[in-house]
Amino acid sequence: VDFTLESPAGRLLVSERRRADGLHTVEPTEGGDYRLCFDNSFSAVSEKLVFLELLLDGGAGASRLEAAEPDDALDVRIEDIKDSIETMRGRLERSIQLQTLLRAFEARDRRLQESNRGRVDFWSALNAGALLLVPLLQVLSLRSLFPAERRPRT
Repeated sequence: VDFTLESPAGRLLVSERRRADGLHTVEPTEGGDYRLCFDNSFSAVSEKLVFLELLLDGGAGASRLEAAEPDDALDVRIEDIKDSIETMRGRLERSIQLQTLLRAFEARDRRLQESNRGRVDFWSALNAGALLLVPLLQVLSLRSLFPAERRPRT
């Protein structure tokens, strides 16, 4: 899959061609909407699964603690707790996304495995039938080549 990332001004920040995976870190230098583009025109026949994870890190406000008044320090602590809870919620959402992705992979692999099992069962049964039929045909063909002699009873 081809991948491009453009800034709001239209500058090309990242461009990759025919890659199966990639990891990019981009520092946003300007405000606005960044443009992501995934292109599958190279091989539109084969199916592809694209997983995109976008992590946005806000700046840590360490400087606000330096000039804090005693009453403000309590507010800062509450804000820090809220930030920690929000970070934890984001990580839990990411965990749910990854588990959903792994479930999709597991379902695809299970379906492929069951399909292969059906094929193996069919060809095994066919080979077992051939193993039983070939000796029977050999015995019949040998009996037809050598007719049994009939002896008179005495």
